[in-house]
Amino acid sequence: MEKNNSEITDNVFTEIISLIRDARNRALQTVNKELINLYWQVGKYISAKVKSEQWGKSVVTSLAEHIQRTEPEIKGFSDKNLWRMKQFYEIYQDNEKLATMCRELSWSHNRVIFARL
Repeated sequence: MEKNNSEITDNVFTEIISLIRDARNRALQTVNKELINLYWQVGKYISAKVKSEQWGKSVVTSLAEHIQRTEPEIKGFSDKNLWRMKQFYEIYQDNEKLATMCRELSWSHNRVIFARL
């Protein structure tokens, strides 16, 4: 049985759509990994400043306000989220295996995990 041109075209197009979707998924995974690394670094920085008693709650609030004022298009850096980033770092910092695994999860998945700890 011969395939008609429409069936051949649909198969080829379906393969192309699959390639596009796969590439998009890989790109999103890369972006997510970079965001998690950023949150880790921000959390580490804030943790060190708080431990050295250079920063308190008001400084973190001021940082959040500064980010919003100077970079209004950047979202997700409220004082509440900055404290979550600190918590994120502090929860996983002493466990290298968990620290590596948690960086593969989305931020929302990580938040669910450490909210239950």
